[in-house]
Amino acid sequence: MVVLLFLVCNGVTAQKPVHLWEKQELTFTASSSYRNAYTDVTVWVDLTGPGFNKRIYGFWDGGKTFHLRLVATQPGTWSWRSGSDPEDPGLTGKSGSFTAIDWTDAEKNENPLRHGFIRSTANKHALEHADGEPFFIIGDTWYSVGTNRFLWNNDSTHRPMGPSAGFKDYVRYRKAQGYNWVNVIAAFPNWMTDGKPWHLLMDDSAKTTIRSAWLEFGTGSAKNMDNEGGRPFFFPGKIPGYENEFPDMDRINPEYFKFLDRKIDYLNANGFVPFIEVSRRDAGLCWYKYYGWPDSYARFIQYIFSRYQANNTVLSPVHLDIIEETVSPDDYTAAIHFMEKKYGPPPFGTLLSANADPSTLENWGDNSWVTLHQIGNMREHYNYWYLTEIFNLKDPKPAFNGEPYYAGYKDARGPGSVNYEFGAVGGTDRDNEFVHSAMYGSFLSGGLAGHVYGAEGIWGADIEPSAPVHMWEAFQWSSGAGMRYLKTFAFSIGKHYQDLVPIADLVSPNKTRDILSYEGWAYCSRTDDKQYFLAFFERGCPKSEIRGAKLNSVYLAQWFNPRDGTWIDAGNGKLVADEIGIISLPDFPDSADWGLRLIYDGPANDKTRN
Repeated sequence: MVVLLFLVCNGVTAQKPVHLWEKQELTFTASSSYRNAYTDVTVWVDLTGPGFNKRIYGFWDGGKTFHLRLVATQPGTWSWRSGSDPEDPGLTGKSGSFTAIDWTDAEKNENPLRHGFIRSTANKHALEHADGEPFFIIGDTWYSVGTNRFLWNNDSTHRPMGPSAGFKDYVRYRKAQGYNWVNVIAAFPNWMTDGKPWHLLMDDSAKTTIRSAWLEFGTGSAKNMDNEGGRPFFFPGKIPGYENEFPDMDRINPEYFKFLDRKIDYLNANGFVPFIEVSRRDAGLCWYKYYGWPDSYARFIQYIFSRYQANNTVLSPVHLDIIEETVSPDDYTAAIHFMEKKYGPPPFGTLLSANADPSTLENWGDNSWVTLHQIGNMREHYNYWYLTEIFNLKDPKPAFNGEPYYAGYKDARGPGSVNYEFGAVGGTDRDNEFVHSAMYGSFLSGGLAGHVYGAEGIWGADIEPSAPVHMWEAFQWSSGAGMRYLKTFAFSIGKHYQDLVPIADLVSPNKTRDILSYEGWAYCSRTDDKQYFLAFFERGCPKSEIRGAKLNSVYLAQWFNPRDGTWIDAGNGKLVADEIGIISLPDFPDSADWGLRLIYDGPANDKTRN
């Protein structure tokens, strides 16, 4: 993404035209010096343009420098005027204008994000760009992308998947596989390179609540969550006895975020939407006890939001994967409400979500700050239902599974760690089918926004020589390459996938009594007009029938192979619904897992019946 730097002055500056949804940056230099500009100074511009009149907030970027990032949402003339609190001659009273034009179709083909920020479709179940072009999440889990675990190389050399691979190589690799989204946690403020487990950085009252997570990560898992600019906050902190181990949450380090900026820009330039969560939940307990909550945490939310509000992103106030190891969801609600009351919601319509256990709906309800729902962390197939619950709300929002079954989620953490008894070894056919269960089961349960892949080795950015699975090894598992076929499956009925309604009971039988698994269950969605059915059958499903079809009708029928994205005829390629709308399905092509597509082809006649 091109960053256009404005030279601000007291008069209106003339600029060459800029494109819609193209990030622009205003730079201001304060006249005064401040003890802590992060907490003591607020800077903004009042931005007006076609159909737009809002106050846009900026952020401190070190020294006397403040930046403000914005985009044009419609073609035409835009103008702005700056202000600050306290008033500062270098920050207040500056003004400028620019003209915005749309991208050409050829330019949009070069980068789909030029279609605009993503938003809900009119029916509130799927996603699209600002110009109506469909957007379907094909995502990966790169939580520590801001750190040197995803190493930034200044050159453009293509490095193979292996110990020498860096951030650009991983982007290139996943882009070729059809990915368009990555999960990012902006900062792990209490993780540092000290050889100690992160649980020791919590206060005494919290230690008893995090033992399970400590066992999960093991000792020495501080993950060196720094980059070329250092760590996201300065030291020492305020926690008695841990001043040098836990940072000062009221003293931010802009240098860290400058190196995150270039990665977010690079992702956008390559067609990826970063889902940026401001912090992981394990920082919450200390933040709440030793710093002013909710205002201190709200300030950090706003800092991240204002820093990335002009990138094509989805934003989140917290990575809330384990509820009992942090403050309550209501406390995070208080922080985001505090932030929105002071600064307003994201000015350019950026969607808000969170990785939540088991879902954003369960944690925050159906009338909250969340504008893009998701489920996660409860991984087995009986949990996909949480997406159906979201779908069936009176006022629904798009939803997806943001942290499903992780490929290789079994015996992948080494001796002494807590392993997952229901998983499979990474890279095996069995493991691939568990990933398919999450992908297709979640989509057909109502996750029409798309799906995010995860794998052992990748989510933890494991690069240590002793790691049971290295990041570059997990990247090459076939389950990750197969994510592209979920979009093939969904888009096989065109934009009609956005109108699918999840009804698992259209398949009979569709469940076994085994809920903690990824085998033996079936899923189905259908459009209300009964023109289109999509279904998926895990390994172990018996021969089935589908009901709810048009009476006495013919459907074009094809099996879908999730291993290679190909289609083969089911039966002779046409199946007949009887006088009560039941279609008897033929045998599966083999004993593996399979998808199914049915498209209405017209009424049956006597010849067809025979």
